[in-house]
Order: sequence, then structure tokens, then C-alpha cells
Amino acid sequence: MNNSLRNYNPDVLSCLANLSNDEVFTPPQLANQMLDMLPQELFQSPDTRFLDPCTKSGVFLREIAKRLIVGLADKIPDQQERIDHIMHHQLYGIAITRLTSMMSRRSLYCSKDASGKYSISQFDTEDGNVRYRDIRHTWVQGKCCYCGASQEVYDRGDELESHAYEFIHTDNPNELYNNMTFDVIIGNPPYQMNDGGSGTGISAKPIYQHFVTQAQKMSPRYLTMIIPSRWFAGGKGLDEFRDSMLKNRHIKTIVDYPKSRDCFPGVDIAGGVCFFLIDKQYDGDCLLISRTGEEEYSRKRKLDEFEIFIRDSIGLDIIHKVQAKTKLFMNTVVYSRNPFGFVSSERGREKSPNETLRLYSSGGIGYVSAESVIKNKDAISKYKVYIGKVNPDRGGVNNAKDGKMSVITKVSVIDPFELITETYLLLGVYDSKTEADNCASYYRTKFVRSLISLTLTSMNITKDNFQFVPLQDFSKPWTDEELYKKYGLTDEEIQFIESMIRPME
Repeated sequence: MNNSLRNYNPDVLSCLANLSNDEVFTPPQLANQMLDMLPQELFQSPDTRFLDPCTKSGVFLREIAKRLIVGLADKIPDQQERIDHIMHHQLYGIAITRLTSMMSRRSLYCSKDASGKYSISQFDTEDGNVRYRDIRHTWVQGKCCYCGASQEVYDRGDELESHAYEFIHTDNPNELYNNMTFDVIIGNPPYQMNDGGSGTGISAKPIYQHFVTQAQKMSPRYLTMIIPSRWFAGGKGLDEFRDSMLKNRHIKTIVDYPKSRDCFPGVDIAGGVCFFLIDKQYDGDCLLISRTGEEEYSRKRKLDEFEIFIRDSIGLDIIHKVQAKTKLFMNTVVYSRNPFGFVSSERGREKSPNETLRLYSSGGIGYVSAESVIKNKDAISKYKVYIGKVNPDRGGVNNAKDGKMSVITKVSVIDPFELITETYLLLGVYDSKTEADNCASYYRTKFVRSLISLTLTSMNITKDNFQFVPLQDFSKPWTDEELYKKYGLTDEEIQFIESMIRPME
């Protein structure tokens, strides 16, 4: 056997972090990056208390323990006494499942049974300070009133996990620990739950925001969690959470990964991921650190400048230049989803004296009657510009070899009395073919698609993603060169766009 293979001893938690795309496990390296944001004197005090309210592998608790064992060596010289103090009085965890409770105790105590003979610190109970309670959802009209899970999906027998996470299934999380105060709350919460929507049973809604909100109720000195970045600009049920986060002047640092694979190798999460540090005593602008591949840049930012958060600082400068010259934007003319009332599965019928309107769908071309159009009848007789409603870059998870994005699908123009289904997004309607063609040429520019990309955090495109695209005069076609000049972009800003967006024929 090769000696290098025989001596290879990987960290089991590093291996485990590559196994799940659902409840994503945290690599030790990432856990330590989050711990590095904290004041390191916390690890030199025997009074600092840490809580992971959503522990899976126990990596946060283990890495904190390693730092405390070193940091308290002078204050508690006896190693076993030091370990006992740390395990009994400083480290606490709430597991998300019975299995992860055992994994976490194995990582922290070296035994899944904290009261067993192999535990490095003896407790009176099997749990020690890493607890798991078999909580059930509270159903109200088919949904859990705490997390929004679907009763149809999760109301099942005791032999299966309920995924009713204890930390977010209570109105007062302080009661879980008899109002004990924690200096640091840290974790990587579950990201989403099936909510039974879309009619297919596969619709999911985010739940990570509930963990952040619950942790803030406990008023820790520091709060740091790693969560999807989708809250920056979109996400089902995230509007209130986004508003509260953007207005939170205690957020000292956000570390953003636009591509999730740069943070979690092998894991694709639309919109990327981020981790943050909330410091209760800090009041100021946030330091945004963006990491893409080997590149990193940082900048102090006001989080609430817009209703959504623009993660890219160069892109933000471009938006400022556009807004200085423009007051009207394309989101005022882009239509809401399903512009004519035909769902994606609609295919139309064969052409007949009654069915005369041509309908474009993902299944091809069919025909419908004028009477079946239930929305925007005034647009029927106009030329229409449209794209597919799905972002071809899959919310930034396509990992294209050239590192560039298309942002939108092919831009198409259809004639009067031609319609589209909900599969597509209607960008605008025009009286003349010339105006429609010029509008289409505008959307094909890298300039426009870069502005759209700054707002994208999911796979679906909506009219809100056009809020920074300036409205133009479409009596003429547009080119990138004209737009760069019109808005006074610098060479750096032009290179930013050119390096990010691929050409569209």
C-alpha cells in the first residue's frame, strides 16, 4: 500500500460536509472562519457561553471547545478540570434530529452518550448539554403555524423524523434554557421545508430566517449564522425578514459567496450563501466581504440603501450612475407573471374559426380563442417582446467554464394576435415592429443584462428584477457602446460587465 494513502487521516466532519444538499453540513474550515470574526478574548474567559441551536455534526461546538481548551489553560491549569468546566458550563447545543444529536455528542464528547464511560466529561444524562426533543408540528389549516411545513407531507408516524425543529417551534426560545443568557449564538440552520405548494408537492419555503429571528429574541452579545443569500433580494416569505436585516445597524460583517460551491464544495444553492456577524453593541455600516473563486474584495456598505441588497459594489456604482440620469425604469413596463392567464401547462388547440390566436408554450404552438384571454386584452393586438421566466444560469449555480452569465434566455418578438403562456415573461408591448425589435436589441446588450443580474438570487425572473434597467426611447436600436457612453461608465466598470456577461446574438 502507498504510504501516503495509509497515513491519510481526513477529518470526518470535512467528509461529512460533502454529503448533503438539503440540510447542509458545515466544513470545519468554514466554521473556523466564522469563529475568527468573533473577539478572540471570548475564548479566554471561563464565563463565555456558546449555543448552537441547530447543530448537525457538532462542528461548531467542537471547534469552540478546541479554542477554549487552549485559551483557558492559564486560568484552569488542570486539563480534565478545564474540559469539565468547558463542557458543563460553556457549550450548549440543540440538535435538529435524533441522529444529529448523537453525531454532535460524538464530535464534542467523543461519545454519543454523555453519561457513558467513553465520554471525555461525565454528565448525569445521555444528552449532556446537546439536547434533542421530539417536537411535533402545530397544524393550522394544513400548515405548521411555526415553520410553514405542509401537513400532507410532514404529518407522519413516530418512525420518521418530523423535522419540527425545537428552536423555532416555540414562541419564547429563552424558556428552552430557563432564561439562561448566551454570549454567542452560532449555527448553520436548515434552509427550507416542503410547503405543499405548486400543486406538485415539491414547493419549498425558506425556514432559515426563523432561526435568525429566534436567536435575536435571546439577545446574545454576538450572533453569527450561515444562510442562503437569497434574502438579499428575493425568496418566498422573506420580505419581512429582509426588511429587518437591512435596517439592522448591528450587522457588523457579511461574508458573501455568490457561488455556493466556493463555500460548500459540491453544493449548489441558487443565489449563493453568506454568513454574518451581528454585534449587539455595534452601530454602523456593514463590512461586506465578497468571495468568488480566489478573488475577494471588501467595502463598507449601508444595507438599506434600496429595498433589496445589491451585493456587488462595482455594480452598485453603475446603478448610482444610471439613477443620476434616469427616473423611469423598465419594471414599469414589464408585465407580472402569467400575462394573459394561460398557465404553463396550457398547450392550446388546433386552429379553428373560434381558436384564432396563436399561443406559444413550452410544448410548441397551439391556438386559443379571444374569449379565453382573461388578462391584458388590450395587449392582444400589439407586438410583444418576451423571454423565458427561468434564469438560464440557474440562479448562479450553472458553474459555466467561462465564468460568465447569460442572465436571460433568448429575446423574442411575436406579432399581434400571438400570445404566450406563464412559461414566459412579457417584457413589453408595442404598436410597431420597429419599436419591438429595438426593445429586443436593448435587452440583448450586456449592459442591460448586467443590471438584471444584480437583482437575481433565484432561478425565476420577475418584473422586480428590472427595477434598475433604465427605460429608453425605442425609436432606435441600442448597443453596449452607446449605453456605456450615455451613463459615463469607467474602464473598470465596463470591464466588470464584459467579464461577467457573455454575448447574446
